[in-house]
Amino acid sequence: MEPTDQRRTASPTTRSTGGTRARAAGSPRDDREQRALLRQRLDFLNEATMAIGGSLDPEKSAFGFADALVPLLADFAAVHLHDTLLPPHPLDIGLPESANALPRTLRQTAVTHDGDARWAVLATEDGTWTPDPAHPAHRAMATGRPVVCDVDETVARALTGDRPETLLGCPLLAVPLSVRGRTLGAALLMRGPGHPHFDEVDVLTARQLAAQASLGVDNAHLYRAQTTIGDALQHSMLPTLPSRLSSVDIAYRYVSSSHTAQVGGDWFDAIPLPGSRVALVVGDVMGHGLRSAAVMGQFRTAVQTLAAMDLPPDHVLRHLDDLAHQLGEGYLATCLYAVYDPVTHRCSIASAGHVPPVLLHSDGTAELLRPPTGAPIGLGGVAFESFEFTVDDGEVLVLCTDGLVESRHRDVDSGLAALRANLAHPDLPLDDQCETLLRALHTPEQEDDVALLLARLRGVPSGDFAQWMLQPRPTTPALARRLIRTTLTEWGLPSLIDLVELLATELVTNAVRYASRPIDLRLLRTDILLCEVTDDDQHRPVLRQASTTDEGGRGLQLVSSLSRRWGASAKTTGKVVWFELDLPADGHAFPPG
Repeated sequence: MEPTDQRRTASPTTRSTGGTRARAAGSPRDDREQRALLRQRLDFLNEATMAIGGSLDPEKSAFGFADALVPLLADFAAVHLHDTLLPPHPLDIGLPESANALPRTLRQTAVTHDGDARWAVLATEDGTWTPDPAHPAHRAMATGRPVVCDVDETVARALTGDRPETLLGCPLLAVPLSVRGRTLGAALLMRGPGHPHFDEVDVLTARQLAAQASLGVDNAHLYRAQTTIGDALQHSMLPTLPSRLSSVDIAYRYVSSSHTAQVGGDWFDAIPLPGSRVALVVGDVMGHGLRSAAVMGQFRTAVQTLAAMDLPPDHVLRHLDDLAHQLGEGYLATCLYAVYDPVTHRCSIASAGHVPPVLLHSDGTAELLRPPTGAPIGLGGVAFESFEFTVDDGEVLVLCTDGLVESRHRDVDSGLAALRANLAHPDLPLDDQCETLLRALHTPEQEDDVALLLARLRGVPSGDFAQWMLQPRPTTPALARRLIRTTLTEWGLPSLIDLVELLATELVTNAVRYASRPIDLRLLRTDILLCEVTDDDQHRPVLRQASTTDEGGRGLQLVSSLSRRWGASAKTTGKVVWFELDLPADGHAFPPG
């Protein structure tokens, strides 16, 4: 993009438009000259129109307009636009406060002249100025009509301030820039002293080009404003993930397409699940623009909701496909949904037409995983299947959208081969891995957005996990306390015993009251202590304020007050209620707060 307020000097050229007197018509020579002049003017208008309307940038449209005017129509041309047009603001599309209001601040956006030093006095300080009522540009904008005059003392002072003598006698034409009933600015055209005045043909030509320039500037500004809004909308929908989530280290990058100004529908996410499991998601809504970004937001929210139900990956994609049909026709997306279980050291993946993931092994080899590839979300009628595999501690799962591995010069298979070739260092920090992949694979010529998600999977040693299946009997809470006491003693956490017994008893007691099948009690030690109670009752507990006369309701208040974090998640066979506690650093446990 050329800098704002850049001056250009045009080489002298014989002016063939404006200020000319037609010869007496009648002879063949006169007819040929008239046809030649008409052809030259039409060629001039055609070339100028193409130069003005060939860009989606307001400044470039302004420069194209100014360049078209000099030297064929004027010796000096300056384009002044409303300051809010440069650059656009997402909440301000650059229009005046009302349809007929004049811009209060203009920016001298483009200047072109024939090289004469006299035009230097027309430069504005910092490129911005406030129109004075005596200025021809102000008069043109106020009336909506061109202003044609010779520069006298009053006009010269309005133009230059304290150096009016340099422009006295110069022919001047000020043309308003307006579109759809709104004023965008004005263009100022001048000729040197003694040059022909601007005639009716010159005014019509300038007005025609000004209308084209106004339309180009306004369309470019609206386009950029819409793009800014779309980018802000999309980025507000993308998550800010922690570098560590349960048993998974995470790094990610999102890169908007650099070749197009449109916003896409790529997204990614990492969602904590019960049992220190983590769901990893990457998706890509087909198409570009605000609609794709909005659909992406709906899909991402739906995936988070479905993940909270703790469904298998293929079931998540099935429900997401059903949702796409409810939203309407044309809601298409590819998606990859993976769930990592650090206890079993296994990962389950389902794909809806998405780019396959890559698993970087501890020995440096990068394996391309091939889960069954279902049809994209939104097509319907296609079954999705889950693919399970074992993961060694420290291996890295790489998920991405096709913008990273596919371009007009490279197919997906070649891109995936290049991705694998640049994943030869398993111990490299994940952020460095992301940068390495982007440098190797992403180029400015690529026309699609890129979402990249890397997850280093860290399993939980068997000695840090305990699980019991307990019958729903009145004696079960006491049994749970004994099991917890024994396990925490073995783990060297005696200071946590009383607190864990208290909170676990509340959850187990509630499960015994409603469960009809065995209750699953789990303890998991990572950088925190996690306790889970699973039963077959579908009703999740609700935290409420218990009054002094209530017989129940205080159990969850204790859990909420004394735990680091707690929650309840639905499962296909019931629910799981859990709480977390910080591990004591000095052998003593204290409840938060």
